[in-house]
Amino acid sequence: MKKCISLVLILAMVLALAMLAGCGKTETQTLNVYNWGEYISDGSEDSLDTIKAFEQWYEETYKKKVKVNYSTFASNEDMYAKLSSGAVSYDVIVPSDYMIARMASENMLLPLDFNNIPNYQYINDSFRGLYYDPDNKYSVPYTYNMVGIIYNANVVDEADAGGWDLIWNEKYAGNILQFNNSRDAFATAQYKLGLDVNSEDKSTWDEALAELKKQAPLVKSYVMDEIYNMMESGEAAIGVYYAGDYFTMLDAQAENVDLRFYYPEPTNYFVDAMCIPSCCQNKELAEIFINFMLSEEPAIANAEYTYYASPNSIVYENAGYQEDLGEETIAILYPGIEEFKEKYNTYAYRNMSNDMLDYINTLWETLKIN
Repeated sequence: MKKCISLVLILAMVLALAMLAGCGKTETQTLNVYNWGEYISDGSEDSLDTIKAFEQWYEETYKKKVKVNYSTFASNEDMYAKLSSGAVSYDVIVPSDYMIARMASENMLLPLDFNNIPNYQYINDSFRGLYYDPDNKYSVPYTYNMVGIIYNANVVDEADAGGWDLIWNEKYAGNILQFNNSRDAFATAQYKLGLDVNSEDKSTWDEALAELKKQAPLVKSYVMDEIYNMMESGEAAIGVYYAGDYFTMLDAQAENVDLRFYYPEPTNYFVDAMCIPSCCQNKELAEIFINFMLSEEPAIANAEYTYYASPNSIVYENAGYQEDLGEETIAILYPGIEEFKEKYNTYAYRNMSNDMLDYINTLWETLKIN
C-alpha cells in the first residue's frame, strides 16, 4: 500500500514539475504571408525590416511570440494556381484587383473583421467601393500604380518614345522585354489597338494575339522580376512594367545605362490589396498583421522601399516621405489621387467569365509555344 502511495506521489511531483517547466515557455504562433517579389521593406539599404518589426511589436504588445514565414510570387496567375491547388496554406496574400474579384467569386477569400483593422480609416475614399470589392468586405488596399514603359536613353531615340509603338519597333529587335503573364501582355496589344481589355468577345482577343505574334520576333524575353537585372545592367533596352519598379531600377542602373520612363496612353490602372484567403489558419492574427502594415512607420517604409503609390493618407500626406522621394518621383507616382477612381473605372482589368479566362490562357500558351 505504501509503495502505491509513493508511486502516486512521485507521479504527482513529476506532473507538477512538468507544468512548472511549461509555464516558462511562450508558444510561438506562425503567420504565412504571400506577396509579390520586391514588395515589402526588408531591412536592406538601411530600410526598416517590417516583418521583424511586426514580430517584435506583436511580442511586446501581446506577450506572445509570432514567426512570419514570408514567400513571394511573380504573377497573380501563379498565386491563384498555387492557392486553388489546395496544396498550400497562407494567412495573408496581396493579389491585384481583378484577381481579388475572381477569388471572392470562387469563395477563396474570407470577409474581414475591421474591428481588428482600425487603421483602415486612413485609406483614401478613392480606393473604397471599387468594382472588385464594392462593399469593402474582402480587401485592404496596399498600393496602387500604373503600367508604363522603361527605356535606356543611351540606346533608344527620344523620338521613338511616347506610345505603345515603341515595344513593337523593329529598330530595337532583341532589346525588348514583354510581360510574362497573359493579362498584362495582352493588354499592351489591346491598348495599342484601341481594344477593350475586358471584352468577352473572343475575336477581340484573337486580334490582340495576332499583334503579339507580330511582336514576338522582336522580344528578347518574357519576364516578370527578371526585368530588374536585365534593365539595370543594360542587357535589354526597353521594358514594359509597373511605374514603381522604374525607380527601383533607377537606383541600381549601371554607369552606361540611362533609364527613362513614360506612361503610354491609355494604360492600366491597378490596385494591389491585402486579403485573407479561405485557407487561413489564424484569421485574427492575419488581421492584426494587416492593421500593423497600415500604421505609420511600416506603411511609409514599405512605400519608400517599393516606390509604389500608397492609398494610405498617413503615407502620401507625410512631408518627410514627399521630401525623401522628391518632386519628380512624386509627380510620376501620384498624378492625381483624387482623380484615380474615374480613370481606374475606365482602364482597370475586370474579372472575366471562366470561359473567357480559359480561352485567354489557351491563346497565351499558343503564343509562348510559338
